[in-house]
Parts: sequence; structure tokens; C-alpha cells
Amino acid sequence: MLDHDYMKLALTLARSAKGQTSPNPNVGAVVVKNGEIIGMGAHLKAGGPHAEVHAIRAAGERVKGADIYVTLEPCSHYGKTPPCADLIIDSGIKRVVIASVDPNPLVAGKGIEMLKASGIQVDVGICEKEALELNEPFFHFIQTNTPYVTLKAAASFDGKTAAKTGDSKWITSPESRLQVHQLRNEHDAILTGVNTVIHDNPLLTARLPQGGKNPIRVILDSHLKIPMDANVIQDKSAKTIIFTRSDADVKKAEEIANCGAEIIFLEERISIDKVLKELGKKNIMTLLVEGGSEIHSSFIEHDAFNQMILYLAPVIIGGKSAPSVVGGNGIDWMRQAKKLTFVSSEPIGPDIKIVAKPIKEERNVYGNH
Repeated sequence: MLDHDYMKLALTLARSAKGQTSPNPNVGAVVVKNGEIIGMGAHLKAGGPHAEVHAIRAAGERVKGADIYVTLEPCSHYGKTPPCADLIIDSGIKRVVIASVDPNPLVAGKGIEMLKASGIQVDVGICEKEALELNEPFFHFIQTNTPYVTLKAAASFDGKTAAKTGDSKWITSPESRLQVHQLRNEHDAILTGVNTVIHDNPLLTARLPQGGKNPIRVILDSHLKIPMDANVIQDKSAKTIIFTRSDADVKKAEEIANCGAEIIFLEERISIDKVLKELGKKNIMTLLVEGGSEIHSSFIEHDAFNQMILYLAPVIIGGKSAPSVVGGNGIDWMRQAKKLTFVSSEPIGPDIKIVAKPIKEERNVYGNH
């Protein structure tokens, strides 16, 4: 096997814990000696041993003189666990192969410097593209202190998210809906608007056959219109955070808080930027937005999303008044359109899943501002 093959295996290990390690990155490690894999590991959860620790422990006494393949630069600082760079040095490993450098200011090349200063051979950049893509949410969070935002929508072939009556059950297939629950399982939080709560009374949980963690539920509700019997208040299987304005009904806010939900008051109006900053303070690294067309419009107008996932169903709904994926005022001229780049497309049952990301270089002029 070649360096590329061992790093691919390390990346597979890292992906196995996707959604479990926040606010830490996904990392995998493989220890190799004389062409034989003698240890493997992945970082499984924040506060737990890092991937290098698991792999080196698995290798045991044979680790001396071995190579280790790591998907992200080994840490050089004391956090909840000791520095992995020190562990590698003390273990007697002779060569470290790293996929990508860590953008965390506490690391940012320092781990590599420590290893080189100890006489260890360090090679950087093997499978770098895949490693960067895997930890894109972590890199974004470290550099902005705000969550990596994914807008998710399910639509008909003609771009409608419901019939003109508001009926939307179900546009997409059971296969797509199951994958959406997996998406929820992989995100720290899920956000929607109060109108969706009033109309659909969703649980906003990840209901997978094998179980899994539920995301924190985030509701935008300027006037605190949320019903007290809403599932997101009464259901205790996940935490709920409600953003509202500072002039909202204090008595109702107390009632909601007594049910276990957290209320965050924002001055004047609910701003997407302020919401994301508050969520960042709570170490929410990834946010899945499952709102209606107006919520999606707000995130797009504020250029506050990192990717969009659209499940497109082979049905036609039609109707001028039937809601579409994105609402708001829209644009006046095509040159103002928000430009995206397609990342992937794949069949999910009878549907098609499309992933696209905004082209960041262009100045956002979406909407009438």
C-alpha cells in the first residue's frame, strides 16, 4: 500500500464519527510498520482520546520506528486531553504523514514544528482535499466563531415546497426522509421559524432505526407566538432554544422557560447574524436550517449559509400561490442572482439529492437593500 491508501483508510475512520465530535474536528489515524497496519483509531467524541491516542495504544510496543498517518495536524496544546504531538514524540514514531494543517490558532503549524524539532520526518498534504472537505465545518467554526450553516429543503420538480393549501406531506420519498433524519443526527442544532412550528408542530428530532443523538432545536419567534402545547416545548428528548425580541411577553417567556426551553431575548429584531453569534457562543458548530421559504430567504439575503441541500421529487404541484423553496422580495435583475456551484447530485429512492455551495468571491447583492 502507498501513503495515499493509508491516508484514505484514516479518512474513512474519521468519517465514521461524523456528527459525534463537535466542537472538535473529525480525525482518523493509522499506524504502519514495515508495510503492516499495527494500529488504527478515530476521535469519537469531544473530551475523549484523540485519534492518535487510540491508534498508538492499539499498536502497543511495536509503535517504535513506525509511521503514523493522521488526517489533521496533531495538537500541540493542552485542552481536555494532553498534546498528541508530545505523545507521538514519546512513542518513538519515526515519520508522521498529515493530510491537512489545523487552522486552530492554538495549533496552526505548531504541532508540525514540534515533531520536526524532535527529528521526526513530517510529510504534509496527502489527500489534503478530502481532509479539508471533511472538516470544513470545523475550519469555518474556528475562523468565524459561528456555526457552519446548511439550508435544507424538499421540493417538487417545479420548485414548490407545498400545495397552495399548505399541505406538504409528503413531497419526497421515505428514502429521502430517512436521510434527512441522518442529517439531523449529524448536526449540533436544527433551526426553523415559529410559523413552521404552528403549522406542522414538528418534533425536529433524529428518528433513526438504530437511534442516535438529537440536535438542539432552535426556533425563531419574534413575538413569542409559539403554542404552549408545541412538541418542541413539551417533548424533552432534545433541548430547545427560542429566540425572541426583548419586548416579547415576559409572562409567557417564564411559562416556556418553566417547561425547560431556553429563551434568548434580542434587541429590536431577530437578526440572523446575532442568532449565529449566540449559537457560536454555545459551541454549536453545525446548524441545519429546515425553515420555510421566508427563513431560507433571510439566510440567503444575509449571505449566512455555507451549503444548500435540496431533495427534488419527481412530482409537479403548480400554482402561483404555492410556496417555493425561497421567498422574500427576490431580485430585480438576473445579475443580482445568488450564484452557487454544484457540489454533488445523487439519486435517493425516486428523488434526487442536490448539494450546492455559494460562490463566496462575489459580493452578495441579493434582495432589495
